[in-house]
Amino acid sequence: MIPGFGRRLPDAVIVRGIAGGTFEQVTVRLGILHALRELGVPVYNDARAIERSVDKSMTTFLLHRAGIPTPATWVGESKPHAQRVVMREAAAGRKVVLKPLFGSQGKGLMRLGPDAGGCTPLPPLEAYGELAYLQRFVEADDAPGFDWRVLVVGGKAVCAMRRVSEHWVHNVAQGAQCEAAVLTAPLARLAERASAALSLDYAAIDLVPCREAPEGAQVIEVNGVAAWRGLQTVTKFDIAACIVDDLLTRKLPLSVLHRRVEVA
Repeated sequence: MIPGFGRRLPDAVIVRGIAGGTFEQVTVRLGILHALRELGVPVYNDARAIERSVDKSMTTFLLHRAGIPTPATWVGESKPHAQRVVMREAAAGRKVVLKPLFGSQGKGLMRLGPDAGGCTPLPPLEAYGELAYLQRFVEADDAPGFDWRVLVVGGKAVCAMRRVSEHWVHNVAQGAQCEAAVLTAPLARLAERASAALSLDYAAIDLVPCREAPEGAQVIEVNGVAAWRGLQTVTKFDIAACIVDDLLTRKLPLSVLHRRVEVA
């Protein structure tokens, strides 16, 4: 039962968030989105796309498979193997970032690598679901550091911002400042390819500057349940209207649109 609909189905669904909960609760919530799609209701983004983007290991796999520049990444359940990865990277003068597999907003990130004692030890993995997701850290060329967030709607990059912070974590929830940014052609192409690799209707793509990458940037995150409050504060582009227009023009059957026009 969907409150407000009784026995009727909605014409379409826009997913703005998946509430946290137990594994069982989240499974059923995604199951409802799967069921709506099976019943012919357009879901934007649908559960399959959300699952691909929420699971960082699958996101990384799909980005690599599509040939999209993204930092080297290791995922595994073996703590000794994860520690060997950290030590091998440290021996080469590189750092890695330990991330929660299902984390967001920059929570739980830990940077590991060379230190005064030789190499940072891997912390207990209990808080990470007994799983190590390690991504090679991309050093900032300038201070303060920043990354780009590019919004892609209907396969097209529409606006962008820079998230600037003295800290190496650039999430707005962790104190980064939003700045307007020019959406260059290379950034737009890279973000659009990342969104397409995960089959997302709309997505927020996070990219870090990287001189070695052909486009001058690497993709580090793909957000399928994208927040845009910070982005909207630095652009005049109407994000909500763009998403609704894309849903109506691309996803809704003409019969539904005609019926709605007649009712109005």
